Amino acid sequence: MRTIDALRAAADGYRYLDEGGHVYLDFTGAGLPARAQLRAHAARVTAGCYGNPHSVSPASAASGELVERARRRVLAHFDADPAQYAVVFTANATGACRLVGEAYPFAPGTRLVLTLDNHNSVNGLREYARSRGADTVYVPLRAPLLGVDEDAMDAVLADPPPGGGLLAYPAQSNFSGVRHSLAWITRAKAAGWDVLLDAAAYVPANRLELSELRPDFVAVSWYKVFGYPTGVGCLLARRDALARLRRPWFSGGTIHVASAQGQWHHMADGEAAFEDGTVNYLSIPDVEVGLDWVESVGIDAIHRHVTALTGQLLTGLAGLRHSSGAPLARVYGPPGTDGRGGTVALNLLDPSGAVIDERIVARDSAARTISLRTGCFCNPGTGEAAFAIDRRTLDGAVRTATGTIDDYLGRLGLPSGGAVRVSLGLPSNRADVTAFLDFAAATYRDRTPDPAGLSPRLVC
Repeated sequence: MRTIDALRAAADGYRYLDEGGHVYLDFTGAGLPARAQLRAHAARVTAGCYGNPHSVSPASAASGELVERARRRVLAHFDADPAQYAVVFTANATGACRLVGEAYPFAPGTRLVLTLDNHNSVNGLREYARSRGADTVYVPLRAPLLGVDEDAMDAVLADPPPGGGLLAYPAQSNFSGVRHSLAWITRAKAAGWDVLLDAAAYVPANRLELSELRPDFVAVSWYKVFGYPTGVGCLLARRDALARLRRPWFSGGTIHVASAQGQWHHMADGEAAFEDGTVNYLSIPDVEVGLDWVESVGIDAIHRHVTALTGQLLTGLAGLRHSSGAPLARVYGPPGTDGRGGTVALNLLDPSGAVIDERIVARDSAARTISLRTGCFCNPGTGEAAFAIDRRTLDGAVRTATGTIDDYLGRLGLPSGGAVRVSLGLPSNRADVTAFLDFAAATYRDRTPDPAGLSPRLVC
């Protein structure tokens, strides 16, 4: 087995990063593929004939077998019993969450529980709940570490509504990198809750075994795990939970039979009822290739590698100082690697302690071929907690802002539109971390950069 450092330099690995002079630090946004994965895709599609799997032709059968092999491989990766869990292929984790939201039996007397730390793909579930008369409750975070308030979570889980409900939360924050307790799954289910686990930011560098945890639903985006294919995710769902979902519509591939004139239909069984239209049959087999690649490295080795680099990054950020001794960086979440993954949100500070506009950092880092992420990362709740924005201020900003993002931020009194996110993955190395730390020191130490010429913020 080759070491991770060897894979970074290998022709079939990630050599293209150093060949192109890239410092890639956005693994929470997207993983990167090894060249071996891309070559495997090209070899397969050029050597065979694959057709729409909704048929019995030779080309269809070839596609269907590869898709089913990928399903089995996903279940094996998560140690999920095929008799208990189904794999529904989707476009991404967002698509997986939407399937649950649109079909979950929300009704008056039921409840949706969300942690304040959630991607908007999970926050959006509240609109399905609201439209059907269900209550939505947010469990707050505790600053400055940005973990969930355990007392508040205990109180919520101990008081399920008569009609039941759904708890939805991330295993790891896409904003702060905080890892939230997986023990909540068992506790929630024992109290009568269903559980949706957003695992998109967690599974690229952590083992997740469903034979032990047994959540009802798990959302995954495969491009975040190994970069290729894009446009393929999945919903892992307990078969008994999947059977309780009621879809508000049907489409090609999701039904056994339908009548136009009679206006009736019968849904297909299991995962087929949730895979709208034709699945991405030319790319889904690449999930198996990607998982084989991860297995060849070892998920535990990846975890140790990412944790070590995260520790290097956090130590380096803590040591960044202006000549006056004032800190150059403010990190959100835990200061060390305990309780966090390889995602670090921060703001860089000028000599007076003022936040440097994240758009300046985005502009300057791009000029140094450093790829990172800036903004609020589609996670408003964690941003509100990190920047200590209370509910009254938020309500007032909504009533008085003129509509632009910059106006909204001004009403909130924020010094910047979000944070800088540095995230690490399998191909990352110590040189990448050093490159970012050197960039921050060389560009901003003892300097107050000029914000002139920055474009207005169009999205968060």
